[in-house]
Amino acid sequence: QVTLVESGGGLAQAGGSLRLSCAASGSISSSYTMGWFRQAPGKEREFVSAIRWSGPNTLYADSVKGRFTISRDYAHDTVYLQMNTLKSEDTAVYYCAADRGWTFSTSADKYDLWGQGTQVTVSS
Repeated sequence: QVTLVESGGGLAQAGGSLRLSCAASGSISSSYTMGWFRQAPGKEREFVSAIRWSGPNTLYADSVKGRFTISRDYAHDTVYLQMNTLKSEDTAVYYCAADRGWTFSTSADKYDLWGQGTQVTVSS
């Protein structure tokens, strides 16, 4: 059973950067889609970005497009989310997730493996 562990969250100033990491405890299959979601207080969990483990395809929410970049490291079974030009509205708990089927989705319902989350706070 693969488990996901996020790290890299913390406090940043508006306009600054953070890089989140999601390390898998086991090998990530080529069929996986790896995603990042976030949940702010009082709000529903929302999609941020996703990447196919075996191909070049990526997805981004409109709110982060051009500021965030998702990437992967095959050697370390790790997914990254580089977050630049941070805004106060990016403040949330960020979750890494895996969709172990062959879908490539922005819907949280398709993801069946989740990390514990890491807090990102952006001060304005």
